[in-house]
Amino acid sequence: MAKTKVDIISGFLGAGKTTFIKKLLSEALSGEKVVLIENEFGEIGIDGGFLKDAGIEVREMNSGCICCSLVGDFATSLKEILSKYTPDRVIIEPSGVGKLSDVLRAVADVEEELEVAGNSAVTLVDVKKAKLYMKNFGEFFNNQVQYAKTIVLSRTDIADQKKIDEAIALIREINQEATIITTPLAALSGEKLLEILEHPIDLKSELLKEIEEEHEHHHHHDEHHHEHHHHHEEEEHCCCHEEEHEHHHHHEEEEHCCCHDEEHEHHHHDEEEEHCCCHDEEHGHHHDEEHEHHHHHEDGHCCCGHDHHHGHDADEVFDSVGLENVPAFTEERLKALLTRLAESEDFGTVVRAKGMVPSADGGAWFHFDLVPGETEIRRGAAEASGKVCVIGSELKEEAITREFKA
Repeated sequence: MAKTKVDIISGFLGAGKTTFIKKLLSEALSGEKVVLIENEFGEIGIDGGFLKDAGIEVREMNSGCICCSLVGDFATSLKEILSKYTPDRVIIEPSGVGKLSDVLRAVADVEEELEVAGNSAVTLVDVKKAKLYMKNFGEFFNNQVQYAKTIVLSRTDIADQKKIDEAIALIREINQEATIITTPLAALSGEKLLEILEHPIDLKSELLKEIEEEHEHHHHHDEHHHEHHHHHEEEEHCCCHEEEHEHHHHHEEEEHCCCHDEEHEHHHHDEEEEHCCCHDEEHGHHHDEEHEHHHHHEDGHCCCGHDHHHGHDADEVFDSVGLENVPAFTEERLKALLTRLAESEDFGTVVRAKGMVPSADGGAWFHFDLVPGETEIRRGAAEASGKVCVIGSELKEEAITREFKA
């Protein structure tokens, strides 16, 4: 039996929680059995008629907001809800002056006892009031921002670019990891909204994965594979200095293997003394660029001087520049910028770039992928925010930011 998902939708009064929850319920969750838990200070209760029409059960926590209630009260209420309604999903709307961390803790504490699983933690922030609220309601406001997995900036349709960027900068001082939605909710379908909450896009991870997969493809071809198979009875000596080759040695006398390759694999099958010394110049391989040894000895010795499974992650090798709230582009301007990004040295050495940006004509967004020698621009759905990620070496962040945020 699948566990009941628990979504927490928080935010100060007036931040737009009602609009957000309505959209989610009517456009994305209409096929699910949902229970909404709120408190007497919540906004949703004002529009109970809509919820009943949508088949949503509402349970009010009369003891106050969940985050202020005892965990025991919460556990009892949730257990009763699960028993009575057997919902697919529970949406919790805590009070605007409650701490999101307390709600998350309350859910975590009952996960083992009850068949529930914390799913998403969303905080809505009025983009025009972010700075004011942070100043006046510091602890409570900051807690909601700090512990959110997704932050929805409301009223971005009537705010200028500078105001949105300022709000993002303030949020990033507290929470560097959350997905920030800057696209007006009206431009996002309920399904897309749910997808953002449950499966947020991480452009940097996607690009690094592509790079690693390319290396894996590279190193698993025969012409890129250096493999040693030694079958010896006594000592033998093999010194290989080529980058890509395959050796099969069958010796009966002295053997010694010294490999100076960057990427290779050893298989030693020996009966007596054997010695392997590997002197790799670079051990900076990704997950698939590994230097792997398989030794099968009866009396063997290996002095590689490093772990048999080792490597630097791609994010240790490459620089990355990530941008959010990237403004609208015309297709011509985007093409010209991506061409410069790939061919000029104005931005450093660009290995990959990926992004999705609004279209200046107000139509479908532009989604793009850039690899050396090839750039693809296609139309796609609106996303959480205009986003761009560039991967490379010696990247010039200021220049990249200036061009995309102009």
